[in-house]
Amino acid sequence: MRPIVLWDVMGTLVHDPFFVEMPEFFGMTFEAMLDATHPSAWVEFELGRRSEEDFLESFFADRRDFDRRGFVSTIYSAYRWLPGLEELLVELRGEGCTMHAFSNYPIWYRLIEERLSLSRFLAWTFVSCITGRRKPDPAAYTHVLSELGAPAEHVVFVDDRVGNCEAARQAGIRSVLFEGVEPLRASLREAGVV
Repeated sequence: MRPIVLWDVMGTLVHDPFFVEMPEFFGMTFEAMLDATHPSAWVEFELGRRSEEDFLESFFADRRDFDRRGFVSTIYSAYRWLPGLEELLVELRGEGCTMHAFSNYPIWYRLIEERLSLSRFLAWTFVSCITGRRKPDPAAYTHVLSELGAPAEHVVFVDDRVGNCEAARQAGIRSVLFEGVEPLRASLREAGVV
């Protein structure tokens, strides 16, 4: 049985605008932007507990106004495939690999889909705004395995964050730390995916 592949999205398949484009939009450094933002609004948005409108209103702790439409447009324009990943997913889909997104992200995953059409390759099954669970919470991994109805040893998880990979290992899921497409390809081959 070929393993099921779970993909983190941001920073693994798709460029994450959080670190460069977002602070640039405000003319701030990343650190200054973080210092000024609401301490829990992003996580609540990712968990589906805040609407986009509420998130944007409370983005900054002092609730300062900004061009919200321009901000979302900037984020949308920044979404792009990381080098070699679209081609790898084409190959995996061609080999009949079953793949799902396992991502901490708000409803903006729909913007990624609109721009890049990830659903050509994977199902947006386990996005935190849908499941109400975020990695590395063990409940997120338990939920995934329960929904898939698959034993942990038949699942491979790819993520660019060490903590998320370690939590997957704790759940019995084989995890691959994303460090570029060629090392990833080798790891997937070793795991029996390719």
